[in-house]
Amino acid sequence: MPAARPRRRRRSQVTLRFLLFPLLAGLLPACTVNPATGERQFVLISEYREIQIGREADPEIVASLGLHADNGWQAYVQRLGETMALRSERPDLPWTFRVVDDPIVNAFALPGGFIYVTRGILAHFSSEAELAGVLGHEIGHVTARHSISQMSRAQLAQVGLGVGTILRPDLAPVAEAAATGLGLLFLSYGRDDEREADDLGLRYMTREGYDPAAMAETFEMLADASGAREGTGRVPAFLSTHPDPLERRDRITARIGAGEVSGERIGREDYLERLDGMPFGADPRLGYFEGSTFFHPDGAFRAIFPSGWEVNNGAAAVQAASPDGDAVVSLTGEEGASPDTALEALLDDLGSAGSNRSRAPINGLDAARADFVARTEEGILTGAAAFVRHRDRLYGLLGYGSQAGWARHADAIRVTLLSFGPVSDPAVLNRRPDRIGLVRVPDEMTLEGFHERYPSAVPIGTIATINHLESGERIPAGTLMKRVVAGAAAP
Repeated sequence: MPAARPRRRRRSQVTLRFLLFPLLAGLLPACTVNPATGERQFVLISEYREIQIGREADPEIVASLGLHADNGWQAYVQRLGETMALRSERPDLPWTFRVVDDPIVNAFALPGGFIYVTRGILAHFSSEAELAGVLGHEIGHVTARHSISQMSRAQLAQVGLGVGTILRPDLAPVAEAAATGLGLLFLSYGRDDEREADDLGLRYMTREGYDPAAMAETFEMLADASGAREGTGRVPAFLSTHPDPLERRDRITARIGAGEVSGERIGREDYLERLDGMPFGADPRLGYFEGSTFFHPDGAFRAIFPSGWEVNNGAAAVQAASPDGDAVVSLTGEEGASPDTALEALLDDLGSAGSNRSRAPINGLDAARADFVARTEEGILTGAAAFVRHRDRLYGLLGYGSQAGWARHADAIRVTLLSFGPVSDPAVLNRRPDRIGLVRVPDEMTLEGFHERYPSAVPIGTIATINHLESGERIPAGTLMKRVVAGAAAP
């Protein structure tokens, strides 16, 4: 959360405030030929507006997810992605490639050439060719203007020109999601769009000489990472629609077998050496939960959230939602000179005079708190807020719900607001993230033998997935392997 990173300071969950390009009365549908696919395509959004959408969304994505702090990785991914993009059919877009500080296996693209990969997916790759395949796929979504095409159809549905949500009810969620920037992350591409992006990704990666088999291997890894191979999990957000990853792997393998695509460049060892020391999994320095208690080592504080609530430690806020969804509690890093001024600003924003005000310290810390009632478009919300100063930082705790939800959860929320306090336990303050470590195996051994000789902080199944191995598979002597080293406590 933002306590340790001032660049992420936000008051609440991020929502982008831009509108889609407005349709003028009497505007006719626009069909153009897409330069990447050669197909006629329905679009109502100009390239200028497409770029503007991406530029407006990018700072919000960065604020919401955060950037991986390693500048070397940022430069590397930008260089690799830009090399392929500049040889695509849309080289003049402001191509921007970023590594976001998210442990989830994911990648996504925004309109206008803004592409993101998580450090989680980077840790699961075993070669530069695999990264090139994913970047190529996301470049393909942009060059084919898939999200822009969806947004254009949604605009048409919204104004009732020709096609409406009555005839195309599947467009209703697209229209809703496209209305906000973060919603662009959740636009689901259809079967044809995903296959088209696969084909374009193969085109872009093989132009640079990369082995297309790496993309097939990536789909196999995604099936393992998501549990899709055993049918026990959900495919991660990256390439998450149908067909499933293994079907897409087989389609790519068939194209390779037919001689349609080829390449030999892999870049395995250089890529693995870049991974050495990369954080694996959630970074506890940014906060972590033990049960319902949230600890923040860099901020040296803790807060206790209601037991049984669903919690999320996001870059912008730590949030918890009641099981029935009728109440929420959040913790954020705040701007402001004092708890008093921050509280007054919040109440002013809510249009509430506040009640039950208090300036009593919270666990010895300077604080201000009050209850409020706010009228919103969704109805009346009732809640309480507290602002606390700790270590020259200001923190805000906000809990609210519907009138019925507040009646049920008010006591639990008040306990959370009053639980914020300093932490001095070295076991918390010195917590460090797990990291990728490399081992060059001296002898041939099985995966199980490797895990026994070089133990990891994660289960053997995870080690198999990040190394693209099967149970019982033999590892040749001299192979460079990934393991996960437990985070060492700082002295």
